[in-house]
Formats: sequence, C-alpha cells, structure tokens
Amino acid sequence: MDAKIIAPNRVVSLAYELMLSNGELADSATAEHPLLFIHGIGQTLPAFDDQLNGLSVGAEFSFTLSAEDGYGVADPNYVLELPKSIFAGPDVPEDLLQIGAVLPMQDQEGNPLDGKVVEIGDENVKMDFNHPLAGEALSFSGVVIDVREATEEELDHGHVHGEGGHHH
Repeated sequence: MDAKIIAPNRVVSLAYELMLSNGELADSATAEHPLLFIHGIGQTLPAFDDQLNGLSVGAEFSFTLSAEDGYGVADPNYVLELPKSIFAGPDVPEDLLQIGAVLPMQDQEGNPLDGKVVEIGDENVKMDFNHPLAGEALSFSGVVIDVREATEEELDHGHVHGEGGHHH
C-alpha cells in the first residue's frame, strides 16, 4: 500500500476548516500549522477517520458529520444544578461565576470535565456538561498535507512526535 495514503497507524497532517450549521467557524488549521494525528487510534472522531480513510497527499475533502457521528446529541441529564457554595472559598476568584464561562470541574471519580455556566441563582448554579459541540452537525473541508508511517515510539505513546507534534 502506498505510504502517502491515509490508513490506520499513519501520521496525518491536514489543513482544514470546521464550520457549524449556523455558518460559524468552530476550528481550523493551516498548512503552516496543520492538525497532526495518528489515524485510527481514537485521537479523532471515528466518523472523521472514516471519511479520510484512503485519501492521499494533496487530496481535498469536504464532508459533514451529523451530531450523532460528531459529539453526540445534547443530553439534558448533563445539565445539573450545583450548590453555589462549592464555588466559594479563599482560593476561588470572586468573578469566577459568569454566564457562559467554562469551568474545569471533576466528576465523583475525580475525572476532569468542563462545565459551562448557564444560569446563576441565589443558591444554585446550573451547569451544562455536554461537549460544547454536542448537537451540532460538523462540516469539514480541507486538504491532506502529508501522510507518513507512525514510528513505534509514537504508537507506544499514542501521539505524534517531532515538528508540530509532542516533544519529550
């Protein structure tokens, strides 16, 4: 198989734009500062990988992922009322609670997750823990900049090394 074709365990370099259904640009990467990832190991959405599979260097792409194939449909169970008291204390900035602010939190097992402040009451704060792009159709367009075999070290570490990637 040609080493310049996107396939599992290959490092892919893309320039792209991600547009939302309302026309808003949600994310982008340029040829000078491309998105780098190891294809097929879970670094990107599975449906994103599927759409890119088999493309070669120089290929242009344009596709839309449904909310279900993207970050899922917004789940009302992920919108929670939390006691305002947990946002108080000597180490907590006074202006922390702002509508629209995204705050780093932890679940009961200590796993990190981000919550968006959607409402501030007298005693409770309503927070949305859905992914910020949940419920959104995601339209990607771009070009494949480069494809190469991932090294054993990159596969062992689960990320791209070298220029544009992770440095140890």
